[in-house]
Amino acid sequence: MELDIVYHGRRLTHRDILFIRRLIANNPDKSRWFISRELCRQWDWRQPNGVLKDMICRGLLLRLQRDGLIALPPCKRIINNPLLNRQPPELIKVDQSPIIGNIEEVQPIELRSVRKTQYERLYNSLIHQYHYLGYTQPVGEKLKYIAFSHDRPIACLGYSSSVWHIGCRDRFIGWSPQLRKKNLHLIAYNNRFLILPWVKVPSLASHLLSLSARTIPSDWLRFYGHPVYLLETFVDTERFRGTCYKAANWILLGKTTGRGKNDQTNRQNRSLKTVFGYPLHQDFRRILCS
Repeated sequence: MELDIVYHGRRLTHRDILFIRRLIANNPDKSRWFISRELCRQWDWRQPNGVLKDMICRGLLLRLQRDGLIALPPCKRIINNPLLNRQPPELIKVDQSPIIGNIEEVQPIELRSVRKTQYERLYNSLIHQYHYLGYTQPVGEKLKYIAFSHDRPIACLGYSSSVWHIGCRDRFIGWSPQLRKKNLHLIAYNNRFLILPWVKVPSLASHLLSLSARTIPSDWLRFYGHPVYLLETFVDTERFRGTCYKAANWILLGKTTGRGKNDQTNRQNRSLKTVFGYPLHQDFRRILCS
């Protein structure tokens, strides 16, 4: 039977399985940590910034062991996994007195990057309390923003690594599977957008989207060492119309299939999402397809 395993964009062959078995057999006294990192080095399996994909590789090895394809060495120590044992964000109280007016009345607005700052806890708390999806820690690269008006938080925006496969997006770019694998890190995904419920300011949402589009390129380059050339997002059409994205000149790319990334049935199992994109460079297609 042909091996059919694709893990985070890497398709495994029987030769790969044999290579992993030999790596384990040739290092009988080494830890799983060593095996994972050595496999990353042998495969040159790295993030765009050059860091080994160690955590992804460990997940792959555990899956192969569960499937009976390899036998890992015994665990030498139990490492606390913050992703498995993550606690909900602490609840931070903020001033909830209404902010009502026009966009001029809430100026100046400061869109502050809060990743790895004292304000990241506030971002996590606000998303946890007031966003309908709640807070989950994004996997991979990520940036978090809080918009402040006169030192009061009024909105949150989150961006993270791009979604692996979206048919309408890939067609819009002109991507082949090989180009997508090579350049996916050059897209950022707007995974959270929250206007705090006591803030009622017309056109604020589209203003913040435009502001973030001007801010993201330099922030991403400074934080992760590479640029991004396209932003993308999903809008749940059962809840929202995507008006603010249209007003901020985001482009309607199409709809999702409603199947999810791990679907094996080819049947819709969740709500359809509208997909929007926002190019950050006039030659984004040429760059993403190079």
